[in-house]
Amino acid sequence: MPSFNQSRKNVVRLVFFTVIIILIARLFSLQVITSKYKILAEDQGTFRKVVYPDRGLIFDRKKRTILQNTIIYDLMVVPSKIKGTDTATLCKILDIDSAEFHKRIITAILKNRSYRPSVFEALLSDEKMAKINENLYKFAPGYYLQERPVRDYPYDAAGNILGYLSEVDTNFLKKHEGEGYVSGDYAGKTGLENSYEKVLMGQRGIEYLKRDNKNRITGKLENGIYDTMAVAGQNLYSSIDIELQELGEKLMQNKVGAVVAIDPKTGGILAMVSAPTYKPRLLTGAERKKHYVDLLLDPRIPFLNRTVGAYYAPGSTFKTLQALVGLSEGVVDANTTVVCRGAFYGCGRPMKCLDPGVWALKGAITHSCNTYFAVVMQKVINNPKYPGVDSSINHWAHYMNAFGLGKKLGVDVPSEKPGKIPTAATYNKIYGEGHWNFCTFRSVSIGQGEVQTTPLQVANEMAYIANKGYYITPHVIDSIEGGDKFGLLEQYKVRHTALNIPDSIFEAVHDGMQGVMESGTGRYAKVPGIVVCGKTGTVENAYKGVKQKDHAFFAAFAPRDNPKIAIAVICENAGFGSSSAAPIASLMIEKYLKDSIEGKERKAKVEQLSNLDLMPLRIKVAMRTQDSLRHRKDTAYLIEKGFIKIIADTIGIEENEETDVAELKRENNKKEKQKDSVKVNAILPQQERRTEADSVKRD
Repeated sequence: MPSFNQSRKNVVRLVFFTVIIILIARLFSLQVITSKYKILAEDQGTFRKVVYPDRGLIFDRKKRTILQNTIIYDLMVVPSKIKGTDTATLCKILDIDSAEFHKRIITAILKNRSYRPSVFEALLSDEKMAKINENLYKFAPGYYLQERPVRDYPYDAAGNILGYLSEVDTNFLKKHEGEGYVSGDYAGKTGLENSYEKVLMGQRGIEYLKRDNKNRITGKLENGIYDTMAVAGQNLYSSIDIELQELGEKLMQNKVGAVVAIDPKTGGILAMVSAPTYKPRLLTGAERKKHYVDLLLDPRIPFLNRTVGAYYAPGSTFKTLQALVGLSEGVVDANTTVVCRGAFYGCGRPMKCLDPGVWALKGAITHSCNTYFAVVMQKVINNPKYPGVDSSINHWAHYMNAFGLGKKLGVDVPSEKPGKIPTAATYNKIYGEGHWNFCTFRSVSIGQGEVQTTPLQVANEMAYIANKGYYITPHVIDSIEGGDKFGLLEQYKVRHTALNIPDSIFEAVHDGMQGVMESGTGRYAKVPGIVVCGKTGTVENAYKGVKQKDHAFFAAFAPRDNPKIAIAVICENAGFGSSSAAPIASLMIEKYLKDSIEGKERKAKVEQLSNLDLMPLRIKVAMRTQDSLRHRKDTAYLIEKGFIKIIADTIGIEENEETDVAELKRENNKKEKQKDSVKVNAILPQQERRTEADSVKRD
């Protein structure tokens, strides 16, 4: 063979082997070293589906389900896969325009990247769900339906206790980083849903499904060996009596105020009514946002949980505690008498009293004598065993703190306020050191002035008196199915016994409280066959400097021997406690202890009280005014004037970039731009904010 041909043959062989080596190296790189194309192939042929767990259920004290789950669907989008889908049909089904479509896609990309699924439309209505399901093949692979368990309320009651869910925002995700939340998830925003979120949420699962070349699901990948099961949230067992709660909400219709009932022996909350309230079913499902806005703008502020978040002067209900302090300090005993000539004259300007006479402790509590309790507190403050008024009032405040006042009790419902008990520092700040004495704060002796309480605190003080010297922190949840893994319930097992007051002192106070129900201001609110110890209260208050009709207060426990319920009822601007608050408490006590309301007369009383309209006039005026504004100006006007910001601040909603309130703002800003209006950005300054809750804080 010529050497030339031999050389050419070697070159061909070399080229041939070089190409083979390059191909082998490339295949090795693609299949072994580089995972990019493997991932793309698997992504094309498989579908990773998040399986949301059922949230834990909540039961009442009789094991009745008061919060459960139902299934609804979200429409999910993967922005990187929507090319070629039928966008026009989708927009028509969802009733949105192309501008809104592009806004949602951009938002999804910014929030969650283009290759990750995001919620395109949450909580689809049945009608939209049916239409999307019918046309889903037109939207694949960019869109798919995601099952989501949502809350269902068999009794549609206890909204302020149970709370509601809301989509997590960026701040929430940062705060709870590493806890398993992703954009599009829902978490508890208020109530028990918030307090026990880590228990109720459960753990998400993942399901891998196979897809064919037309993106249709054909079954599980490898028979599900890569799937992870969703773990349902833990169930909660509460102390709530849902029928008692329903009765309380019915009785408080057309009223502003609160009812709190506690089991004194356990601290378990039996009922917790904030009025006006809302039906929790309104805040789940497809119409959630519409109802949320309506409730947010309601001048009655139904989102404000007045049981723990509103301040009231306790009025004459406070006299029971003043009696405990006076007897314990030894400045009076059960037989010490005080002469009342129609007013307390010890500090210049008379402080009037309704029932003149000569009263010992029992009669003073029964007839609610202002003079008697002013004298008692005066003796406590001027007690010579203390070096000065500063130390004596601080010692008095120590008693009140031991009774559970002036501090947060630690209830498992969010937004609890601490209340206010004045100390020497309080008056030094107001009047200056050395420029005050008992006469400066004599109104505190009858539960007015600088003392402020929440309805929960007043109910708890009744539990303290019923137990003769101890209370257990009030709470709604008694136990957690599967165990208290996070130690959330430990604090609700501790008895608080900061003082050592003899039983005989409590018995003396019980005598007076029983007298209230037998011959005093509570006699028209007796419970047939049950010995009740109670105390009415009439609380002076003002709104924006203008005196208003008195608040009606009533607090009690029953039965006297072996108490099973302690209760507090407040009706704003309702007049005497004996005419509204006491009868409501009477029916609640009967319902709980007898499991029913007995007799035609008592049943008629339920209807009479539930139909009684005690809504304060100022709120009725505010409702008419706001209805007029909404009809004339729409919601954007209310945002511009700061109403939404004010209400959000009042009820404790954090307004950040991703909240429902902020979303409402953005939507209305868009509408305003379309109308060539000025961009909405006017928010009232803090010092100009005035809402109905302000009156609560001043009352």
